[in-house]
Amino acid sequence: MAKRRPSYAFTMASQRDPFADFARMRREMDDLLGDFWEQAGYRSPRQAAVFVPRVDVYYCGENGPEKAIVKVDLPGVDVDAVNLEVRGRALLITGERPVRETEGRTYQQVELPSGPFKRLIELSVDVVADQAQATYEDGILRIELPVRVDQGARQVPIERSE
Repeated sequence: MAKRRPSYAFTMASQRDPFADFARMRREMDDLLGDFWEQAGYRSPRQAAVFVPRVDVYYCGENGPEKAIVKVDLPGVDVDAVNLEVRGRALLITGERPVRETEGRTYQQVELPSGPFKRLIELSVDVVADQAQATYEDGILRIELPVRVDQGARQVPIERSE
């Protein structure tokens, strides 16, 4: 009988941090109830004007995840104002979306957010930070992070002391 390999979904789920999805769940609830809270007056206008870039995170490869892909929506952001940092499974994206020209204008409504931003993405797999690559095109930052291949257990020899 052939040995059965674990499914891709099972391997990903077994490596996942159980608390990693709370931030995503909170963002989704904010998106779902955001208009309600704003209309009810619970969200301050200053808080509503904070720029938080949207991201897509996915994994691709023919035999399980070979690389993690993170796409970040950064319209109106100069790529030179963006910094990326990888530590373990965390990808930190920081930068600043410039304030628009306001000289000689009287605004009725301001909804396009600007200012500094920080976004922490918790990945579900270990990645090789030294081999990460990023490209920027049409306002989309695409980051490729190769998945660290698990070497498995290593036999450690025991030396005898004399």
